[in-house]
Amino acid sequence: MIPPVRPGRLRLALGLVAVVVANLPLGTVYAYSVFLRPLEAELGLTRAALSFVFGTAVLGFTVGMNLGPLLYRLAPAPVLVAGCMATTAAGMALAATAGGLLQLTLGYGVLFGSGGGVAYVLLLQGMNLMMDEAGAGRRGLVNGFIVSLYPMGAMIGAPVFGWAIAGWGLRPTLWGLSAALAACGTLACLLIVVAGMRFLRRAEAAAPVAHAPAPRGVFLKLWLVFFLAAAAGLTVLGQAHAMVMAYGGAAGLALAATTMITGCIAAARIGGGFLADRFAAPVVMAGAHVLALAGDLLLLGFPGPLVAVATLAMIGMGYGIVSGSTAAAIGVYWGAARYGAIAGRLYVAWCVAALTLPVVAGRLFDLTGGYHGAIAIAAAANLAGVLVAARLPRREAAQAAA
Repeated sequence: MIPPVRPGRLRLALGLVAVVVANLPLGTVYAYSVFLRPLEAELGLTRAALSFVFGTAVLGFTVGMNLGPLLYRLAPAPVLVAGCMATTAAGMALAATAGGLLQLTLGYGVLFGSGGGVAYVLLLQGMNLMMDEAGAGRRGLVNGFIVSLYPMGAMIGAPVFGWAIAGWGLRPTLWGLSAALAACGTLACLLIVVAGMRFLRRAEAAAPVAHAPAPRGVFLKLWLVFFLAAAAGLTVLGQAHAMVMAYGGAAGLALAATTMITGCIAAARIGGGFLADRFAAPVVMAGAHVLALAGDLLLLGFPGPLVAVATLAMIGMGYGIVSGSTAAAIGVYWGAARYGAIAGRLYVAWCVAALTLPVVAGRLFDLTGGYHGAIAIAAAANLAGVLVAARLPRREAAQAAA
């Protein structure tokens, strides 16, 4: 029997470029806030209704991530990714022609959200399988880089959308995003063909291969560590501008801080993967929660605009490091073959986090006119994150448990 040819460096590079090309436009979901005022003016919708659309996109993304692993055997990798990207492009086209809440929710929330979630988990699975078969090192760094692509996409998309809306209006901008999704999806599929990316090993493609059950205790602890970091981090992502102003910052400082914090989160996700290649994932995650906790305590003790900027950056970086190291930990604890399935289940924590502390923080602001209570809750969450992360097994113990 001739052993399978391992993917070479060129194929790995092409596979990674395909992941980048597809995920950057999908990451513009984090730049949704740019569309809020234009959508209010164009469709006459309330801020609450538009928040519902974004919540639907988050839920659709999570559902899509969990559906993705069920599709591995239905079609070759390029066909599956093409279908996902076509769905997102169609969803954005539907949003561009929306006349009300229902069509906007269906297009942006359901189609764009779920199609993006399926594509995201498929590409994560394919890239991890390629690295595993090639025996490539620095997998944590690569996974950290991949999970950083969404905030990177938002950093690129937000100023481009603002410029396009000012120059051409809301609907042409949404049409342009639809065209970008279609073009990037086409290019990504071509690169996937050349790279030879698959979502199953050759033996698994012919027949399912039995796997040892996931260590439930490890999964629950990892889920909780990710949830606690994401709850605080997503509050920062969604409300950084308002939080800086609530602590006395000027509008210019708040805008600059929002852009800077998004960049910090993207860099921290890469850093989290990089650190997970060199240290045990529990150590990296506990350290990330300590960093965020230090920021929480700093702002609670010394409230002010500049301290708020520093604190929000520290909370965001803590979330980013946990996100990047979690992506690396999946491969350590469960292996490449199960990467997509486990990632989809873990991202439920991200969805739940988006619906908890960010909502509570907004409600507390309505009641008190400030974010002191939200920061106190974030401090408690980060402290809990340190304690739970410390109970995760190290690399050797985790592999034995799996």
